[in-house]
Amino acid sequence: MRVGPAQLPLNTYCILAGGHVRTGLEDNLYYRRGERATNAQLVERNVRLAAELERPVAAPDQAREILAIA
Repeated sequence: MRVGPAQLPLNTYCILAGGHVRTGLEDNLYYRRGERATNAQLVERNVRLAAELERPVAAPDQAREILAIA
């Protein structure tokens, strides 16, 4: 299954639905059609979306707690 083309709409939906999102080059190599992405670009886009949709972004320590990892 190719996640790439669906990653942006699915991440947006998850933010709207109150869920959590993840992103990275392991799932999507492109920022937009024909433009290669960096991890930083993909993360920054999700942070912008969350801010626009008034959803706070977890700090690293909060994310570790949510995921129950040390």
